Amino acid sequence: MAENTLLIFASDNGPVWHPADVQGLGPDSAGGLRGMKSDAWEGGHRMPFIVRWPGKIKAGAVSDETMCHVDFMATVAAMLGAKLPDHAAEDSVNVLPVLLGDALAAPAREATVHHSASGKFAIRQGDWVLIDAPTGDDNRAEGGPPWLKADRTYTSHDHPGELYNLREDPAERHNRFAEKPDIVRELKALLERYQREGRSTPGPPQKNDVALAAPPRAPAPKSPNTLKPAPGNSPNPNQPR
Repeated sequence: MAENTLLIFASDNGPVWHPADVQGLGPDSAGGLRGMKSDAWEGGHRMPFIVRWPGKIKAGAVSDETMCHVDFMATVAAMLGAKLPDHAAEDSVNVLPVLLGDALAAPAREATVHHSASGKFAIRQGDWVLIDAPTGDDNRAEGGPPWLKADRTYTSHDHPGELYNLREDPAERHNRFAEKPDIVRELKALLERYQREGRSTPGPPQKNDVALAAPPRAPAPKSPNTLKPAPGNSPNPNQPR
């Protein structure tokens, strides 16, 4: 059975490290990422994903593709040769080619949407993630202790949203919302299209299960000249996108 079974090791969400947990276990169970379970930041969503399938998946192989647990349904359907109806698995992508190490002409996912416990939406595409709310925090008083925020140089800001380059800044210390208005607009438009169409994969639009009740979304910047970057976040024209 072990030689003919696809084994998946993962976790459904980030760790919970309330003050008592920090005192007893230490604060780095998220591996240096910002936030924890319930937050929109990476610490609440980026999970280990390890698979074993002898004879199918090369041992020791590593992939940089972004995937989501909702992809299990389309992937298993592809393994079984089953066709999913249009109204099922509207956000599920078949990532079997990624698991098998096939060469891809484009990323497996156009983008990935996730949200906090209270419904703060975020969308990731490539290196960029846009949190469509003034903060990714959804734990408030139960969140990370002040000393940890200071130790990791997290600073407050007055922008209506947060934009991070996860390749350069996986700990999400530097909000680029004011510096990159074009990226903000592109990601916001894509998120709104997904919400409007009731799906993030190709196919006919679907009705959402419930009415959207997210907090007020962050307006996109009008232009780089009308926004002031937060202190310590001065735009760098030489910074690659």
